[in-house]
Amino acid sequence: MPPPPAKWKGTCEFNFTACNNKIIGARHFKTSNGTPLDHEGHGTHAASTAAGNFVRGANVFGNANGIAAGIAPLAHLAIYKVCSLDCAESDILAAMDTAIEDGVDVLSISFGGYPRELHDDDISLGAFGAMQKGIFVSCSAGNSGPYAFTLSNDAPWILTVGASTTDRTLRATAVLGSKLELNGESAFQPKGLPLVYPGTIGSDFSDKYCDPKSQNRTGVKGKIVLCYVTNDIRSTKIEQGRVVKDAGGAAMILMNIGPDGFTTSADAHVIPATDINYEDGQKILAYMNSTSAPTATIVFKGTIIGDKRAPTVAAFSSRGPSTVSRGIVKPDIIGPGVNILAAWPNSVENKTNTRNTFNIISGTSVSCPHLSGVAALIKSAHPGWSPAAIKSAIITTADTVNLENQPMQDEKHLPADIFATGAFHVNAAKASDPGLIYDIETHDYIPFLCGLTYTSRETFTRTATNVGEDNSSYAVEVVSPRDLNVTVNPQTLNFSKLNQKLTYEVSFSLPPFGGDAGAASQGYILWNRLSIQ
Repeated sequence: MPPPPAKWKGTCEFNFTACNNKIIGARHFKTSNGTPLDHEGHGTHAASTAAGNFVRGANVFGNANGIAAGIAPLAHLAIYKVCSLDCAESDILAAMDTAIEDGVDVLSISFGGYPRELHDDDISLGAFGAMQKGIFVSCSAGNSGPYAFTLSNDAPWILTVGASTTDRTLRATAVLGSKLELNGESAFQPKGLPLVYPGTIGSDFSDKYCDPKSQNRTGVKGKIVLCYVTNDIRSTKIEQGRVVKDAGGAAMILMNIGPDGFTTSADAHVIPATDINYEDGQKILAYMNSTSAPTATIVFKGTIIGDKRAPTVAAFSSRGPSTVSRGIVKPDIIGPGVNILAAWPNSVENKTNTRNTFNIISGTSVSCPHLSGVAALIKSAHPGWSPAAIKSAIITTADTVNLENQPMQDEKHLPADIFATGAFHVNAAKASDPGLIYDIETHDYIPFLCGLTYTSRETFTRTATNVGEDNSSYAVEVVSPRDLNVTVNPQTLNFSKLNQKLTYEVSFSLPPFGGDAGAASQGYILWNRLSIQ
């Protein structure tokens, strides 16, 4: 990795950039001495996700073992310092300006806040300046899901990235005294440790979340402690395990709260533990209520590949619609963000004899650098493409079905909607050859910024650019949203040369009796490549 730029500007938790087709990075720092070293891990993990080199034998406690590599492993990284004791908005803009000045190609920002108006959003303002210079900007959607209107970084010139699961699980199965087996996850998997839970959950509200005060009085020593996953942003699942360990607990079963559904995480716990979904957690509670002496063990089964439901939307992934404008579909895309193995600045296994240290974490901070790496690969293959062209290629080639070839699902295993997925899941291989792209120049955003809006009776025009074969034809396929009629004219685009641009019209109209006021529905326009003429 080349040395970072000489300039170190303070900003708030800001994760990458790319320079000369090489990813450059920055990370979240909160240090009192001003050092740029990563003591917390977030930046190291995100940087290696985007552009980590090939490393054999990457694993955590032996799990998820294999060859690790970032999305763009031949890219270079430069790390910009972000926060010291605080994160001033002026520092955020200063860091983004520095990255632009350093000649970056891709700027990846794995942080955000609450939804804000664009004129009052420092990331939006900085990203607009980057876009004007031809720099692609991708940002995390946020970790406030599954609730609507929770995403940040929703400017239309930003690629807003949500998080999805992968088909890999690090299985830790809770086996109850009733012989019922419930599969969960954990990255810490000790061998052959029988565990029992002779107690019951306390009645105090805080007991359910393994609160430090409650653990001192509920008598958990030597027991498996059943806890709800905390919704306190100041705590983590690992810290919950630390509370149980400090109170003398032998192990821990974490069960999701209702909104988290089936999204579980494989953390590097400090005690034997498993994280199970909400539905299975209710089964444990029912079992405990059925007997006066409930018992359990945790059986660790290692790395399991092949979850056919994957990818599903992560429960924590923030949802749209945009608070700035209902006309902006956000997030734009989802990418891998659950239980991702990547580099870490220190050994979570307390090893002292290795240079290669890894950890498994989850979040849209993790999914964002996946898309940053994809953008860098596209930029390398098509150096003349604008940020809008790269964004178009990513969005229009996204996968809409899971590994079972069924519609993608959310955290409750229900069909996921566009406010959870945007264009659905990134397909990095297809994105470099989209066939058609939709390009947007800076001045095209001005009507939007001036408050220009469209009604259902007006007509939109879009211009497609042929980046596939010289002589290509595309036929339109329209799936109209519920209670809305959509027509496209012309219905076929015939290109005679590369980079040729053709414009078509999209008209919207309401049915005779209208639709539900305020209701949301979704549809799409798809151009299918026919044949080379």
